[in-house]
This record gives sequence, structure tokens and C-alpha cells, in this order.
Amino acid sequence: MKRVDTIQLKGASGPLDHLFVDSKHARLFVANQSNNTLDVVDLKTNKLAKQIPDQKEIHGIAYAPKLDRIFVGNGGGTCNAFDGRDYTLLKSIPVKDADNVHFDPRTNHVFVAGEKDMAVIDAESLKLVATIKSPAPPEGFQIATEKPRLYLNVGPEFEVVVIDTDKNEVAARHPLKAAKGIETLALDEPNKRIFVGFRGEPRIVVLDQDSGKELTSVVIPEGIDDMFFDAKAKRIYASCGSGFVAVVRQKDANHYELAAKVETVKGAKTCYFDAATSRLYLAVPRQEGKEGPEIWVYQANP
Repeated sequence: MKRVDTIQLKGASGPLDHLFVDSKHARLFVANQSNNTLDVVDLKTNKLAKQIPDQKEIHGIAYAPKLDRIFVGNGGGTCNAFDGRDYTLLKSIPVKDADNVHFDPRTNHVFVAGEKDMAVIDAESLKLVATIKSPAPPEGFQIATEKPRLYLNVGPEFEVVVIDTDKNEVAARHPLKAAKGIETLALDEPNKRIFVGFRGEPRIVVLDQDSGKELTSVVIPEGIDDMFFDAKAKRIYASCGSGFVAVVRQKDANHYELAAKVETVKGAKTCYFDAATSRLYLAVPRQEGKEGPEIWVYQANP
């Protein structure tokens, strides 16, 4: 991976959280947690275009493209819905300890990980349509594109919970072997693989998507927070707060190896991989002597 650009943000020292790319409008959304703002970056110029204030403990971001709406999970207790044209607040939906957020285009529902359950919001009416009870506090999750399934990490029991997104109920539970610090999750749907990232014992565990069987694992640097699978290049990219982006090569569906550790800085723990451009955006907290946080842009080469 080659670093090709730096995007300057504004804000104090402290953490940043998740990111999301709106490819249609060439925008990058950034959870500027230290600033309590949702930052909007124009990817045509790689310049900060807007900061939406009062996003208390901002975490996850999702985008509904047909509606042009942005959904933000705030740990302060809300999922905020914004108009993507003028960024006006459309509605604040109460979700206790709202964290990760994802949009399912098939159902037009927004899924929000809360304190102990998963909130399901209709993206058009902005009404809460269901609350899915989780066996344990939810962590990272992803929504499948090829079937009505959502895959969710929970802890401290360390399971991958499978949710039927048609029925909005738990369909299966896959207990994992003893581990610490379950965090992020990614999918390789063509090969029916689930990738689970662990912090306490820093590694990526590979599961069979159907059975939940643990197939193998790869040791990575400490502090994983975000992870993406590059289906075109057959690689996993994992941003680790210890100061690295781990690049894991998929030799085949059952064999993986750590191919590179791209050095970054400590605290740079979240990222977003845009498959359309093969670019990875890394959130970098404000460093000494800098005017604000930054986004480091990497190009993933074949």
C-alpha cells in the first residue's frame, strides 16, 4: 500500500472513530470524536467541506444512497438522521450507547448496535421498527449482500451471532474458542468466510460462514479496530491502534499470511476501504505540531 495523500481536518487532540465513503457524491464522512462533529470531506479536492456539531460521542456512520441520508450513531444515546443535501437534522432516534451503524439496501433498514441490543430503523420513515435482543453487548457487525443475514460479534462470551434480517431475529450463534477483546468483523461472501478481529490476543480468526467453524487464524499487531476484505486483490486490511495497518494475503479460502505491516502512528485505529477506487482512508488523531486530525490516504496496488 502506498500513501498518496493527506487530508487535513480540524479539531482537538483525541480519538477519531469510524468513516464511510459515499462514492456517488465523492464524499468521505468521518466521526471526529474528539471534536463531537461529523466531518464531511470533498474527495474531489480532498478538503474538509463541513463539520456538523453536537454529535456527542460520535461512533458509527451509515449512508442510504437512494434517500441521500446519513445516519450517525452517538454514544450519548441517539442515532441521528441527516439530509445528505443540506445536512439538516431530520430526526434523532433514541438508542442507548449507539455505536456501529450499517445500512441494508435490500430491506431499507438501518441497523444500530446499542448497549445490549440491535435497533432497526426504517431509513425512509425514520421509525424504530424492531429491537433485536443480543446474547451479549454487540460489537462489530456486517450485513451480507447475497442473503438476508447480519453477522455480529458479541462479548464477553465471544460469539458470532447470525441475525435473519427478514425476520429481525437471531437465527444462529457460533461460540468461539477462548479469546480476549473481540472487536471488528468482515465478510468474504464468495468463499463463505467470516473474519473476526481480536484485540486481547491480536489476531484475525477465519470462520466458515455457514457452520461457524474456526478454520485458521493470523497473528497481527495489537489494537485492531476496523477491518475490510479486498475481494479484487484477495487481501484483508486491518487498522491497528498500535501504529500499523496489517495487510493479510488470502492464499486460498483456508490459508492466510501476514504480508505486510504498514507503519502509521499510535492511535490511528479506524479506517475505511473504498473498493471502487482501491483506496484506504485511515483516521489519524491530531499529532504534536499539527493543526488538527488527519486522514491518510493509501492506494492499494494489485
